[in-house]
Amino acid sequence: MFGSFGWMEMMLILIIVLIIFGAGKIPQLGEGLGKAIKGFKKSVNEVDAIDVTPPPSEAPVVPPPQVAQAQAAPPPASPAQSEKQVKQG
Repeated sequence: MFGSFGWMEMMLILIIVLIIFGAGKIPQLGEGLGKAIKGFKKSVNEVDAIDVTPPPSEAPVVPPPQVAQAQAAPPPASPAQSEKQVKQG
């Protein structure tokens, strides 16, 4: 009953597709379908594009040296400078 499609069934499906989409849209639909199938086949046969495993490194990982000057507090202000800041502010 639902075994295979003959030429009459294929013709009927083609006529229904032409009525629904129109003759102008059929090439665009075919092109889109072809690109989708081609992209799918390419992604199936292609090695994963994104490799999340880290590369093996020969050298040991050394943390960057810390800069002591960047963490040091600024020198204390002299009493003469603090008086000038109080008078200006």
